[in-house]
Amino acid sequence: MVAAAIAAVVVPAVPPAQASGVPYPDAEWSEAWISSPSSAGEATLHADVLRPKGYEATDKTPVILSIGPYFNHSGQVGPAGAVEGTSYDPIGPNDGPSERFQDFVEGSGLLEKGYTFVMVDLRGFGGSTGCLDWSGPGEKADVVNAVRWAASQPWSTGRVGMYGKSYDGLTGLIGVNERPPGLAAVVSQEPVYDDYRYLYGDGMRRLNSVATPALYDGIAATPGPITDAPQYNLQSLNDPVCLAQNFAQQAGDDRHDSAFWQERNLIPGAVGSNVPLFLTQGLTENNTVADGMQEYLDNHPGYERSWLGPWDHVRGNDVDETGRLKMGRQGWFDEVMRFYDRFLKDQAPTVADPPHAVQTNDGVWRSEAQWPAADMSEFRTPLNSGTYVDHAQSVSTAANSSSGQPSDPAVTSGVWTVSNPLPHDVHLSGSPAASVDVTTSMPNANLVVDVYDLGPDGTGPLITRQGHLVREPGETTVPLRLWSADWKLPAGHRIGVRVTDNNQDWWPMAAPSGQTVTVRGGSVDLPFLQHRRTMTVEGAPGVQLAGYLEQQRATAPADAVGGAVDFTLPGPLADPPPDSVFTGGYVEPVGGN
Repeated sequence: MVAAAIAAVVVPAVPPAQASGVPYPDAEWSEAWISSPSSAGEATLHADVLRPKGYEATDKTPVILSIGPYFNHSGQVGPAGAVEGTSYDPIGPNDGPSERFQDFVEGSGLLEKGYTFVMVDLRGFGGSTGCLDWSGPGEKADVVNAVRWAASQPWSTGRVGMYGKSYDGLTGLIGVNERPPGLAAVVSQEPVYDDYRYLYGDGMRRLNSVATPALYDGIAATPGPITDAPQYNLQSLNDPVCLAQNFAQQAGDDRHDSAFWQERNLIPGAVGSNVPLFLTQGLTENNTVADGMQEYLDNHPGYERSWLGPWDHVRGNDVDETGRLKMGRQGWFDEVMRFYDRFLKDQAPTVADPPHAVQTNDGVWRSEAQWPAADMSEFRTPLNSGTYVDHAQSVSTAANSSSGQPSDPAVTSGVWTVSNPLPHDVHLSGSPAASVDVTTSMPNANLVVDVYDLGPDGTGPLITRQGHLVREPGETTVPLRLWSADWKLPAGHRIGVRVTDNNQDWWPMAAPSGQTVTVRGGSVDLPFLQHRRTMTVEGAPGVQLAGYLEQQRATAPADAVGGAVDFTLPGPLADPPPDSVFTGGYVEPVGGN
């Protein structure tokens, strides 16, 4: 790409910043500016640099870099600013660099361990010039040029790691794809794999389709504290035309196949990248969901680690008000630093970590050598025919019923295919696929496919879903790749697949067409494991799990349960061969590279 071929240019930095109350007592803080040319225009990026206290300018360290929209000196550390309970202060005085990842810097002890931490404002944000460009050529250039700059400094060993969550987790995936010189490892928590899918379900609008571009326009328009350096605030000014253009391009373009969105789909770019990646993904996320995760990991041939499971949009170290870890697993910072030590310092690990730590819907953690697992196979089952009316009002949660029970007819609407009681336990692990044959009489029919774990009474929680807007009337076949999941279904439970008009908790802005949609049939491919995981690794249930299992429930209609069919299933789960990677307890050898 153009950005990858352009060397980063170092712009002379101002003298080291001096501020009272710097939130990093073990750091020497300075600021720098980085030139970032791209096909979308040139920008000058602002960076806050935290060097270990007492180090000389010639003392070389590896660099951990985070680049995103949340490092403004006003104290905004996330998308909601002041309402997040942070030290958001647009007036000042400027007390130093962003505290967004203060938890990581201080909790990991990275400065004392001989790392430098750098926070870079993407173009249009914080103290950086330019027009915001969500995952477009401008932001890709910013990631490349920031990494090249960090690798080329006299105090750098030339090896750079990236760290982030959500938006700056997405920029980490950009780094994986672009592979700038010096990038040696990426930690990406709860990222987006395809920007379009964060705003739309292949045409069906999420609230994000309007709220997200407006939100980031507001963040980009926020200056630093008025007491900050004049250069910082001068560079923070945004062209109103740029902000309007950003909103129009994202909120006004609902075509997944448009050139704008195809350029912002990160999944194809992972092909051929050997940059090591440590990923976290909530499989019951309400924000950056596991939509495209399996596709991204399938494309990425490099070394991979992950924490996967039923949790919300959280960091690996986040705790609730009682001190309970929100993901449920201890040692996030220690495991991350072992990952960085391995690839940024060539230090062989002395602790045997699981390559992929996975929590299932029973709250139990296991280890996988890879994800999806090597013994995963897909099994195809035909879908029933029928009709539904596109009101765009169907829901998927019992919480939407005034009684708290899944008795609202909307909960059970749609064309259901329900299995007979399962003859044995099965373990679904991966990203299901569906193909639905439909006939519509008008444009823009909403279509959603849901997969449920139904108890003996025909009621149970949602496992996964996906949506699609059938734009043209007539007969068509709709292919869908559902969100990744990892779910155990015991013998006696049923699998329910529902084809319907909407899940309003996810696509509340979908417009009803009012027409009757005819489902002529189709199929669903469900990924199942072959071996029973007999071992576990450390970890407790995530804090979201119990509430999710109670709220995300639906009841299949009686006629669908009465007309249940045999799904195509694997045989009973086999016990894994001793010492195989399929036990659930596999860990990487100590000292391996």
